Amino acid sequence: MKKTILTLSVALIILLSNCHAGNPVKTSATGGTDLVIPLTNVVFKQKVFNYEVNKNWKFEGNLPVIIDFYATWCSPCRQLSPIVEELAKKYDGKIIVYKVDTDKEPQLAQSMGIQSLPTLLFIPVKGQPQSSIGAIPKETLEKAIREVLLVK
Repeated sequence: MKKTILTLSVALIILLSNCHAGNPVKTSATGGTDLVIPLTNVVFKQKVFNYEVNKNWKFEGNLPVIIDFYATWCSPCRQLSPIVEELAKKYDGKIIVYKVDTDKEPQLAQSMGIQSLPTLLFIPVKGQPQSSIGAIPKETLEKAIREVLLVK
């Protein structure tokens, strides 16, 4: 009896540990996928917009960007997060997706005029950024990717 329980326990552990073996998902230290990159104020100024040097908008990147401004305590932010991660995976190589924890990066949020959460900032390679406030549906986000970021 003990041997049977031990064998079943080992089999269950092996089965559960291989749940994602056919479809591995990388996760970052923040719990999201590696395709959604945590963004700091310093990196923002290097890769997106150096607001200390440029008074007018000047995008520093070479791929369109979505920036998800969020807070861990924000329920709509938690609802939007898996959708953002799914879109980062779908458009991998075509866009870059960043996340900014506004509690950890208040200067960055303030410099971009973020007053409500969640806020998504859509930054095309050419043209002005556009924002979206609130937990919006996936279809609306994909429309913004096509129409604002000009990505198909």
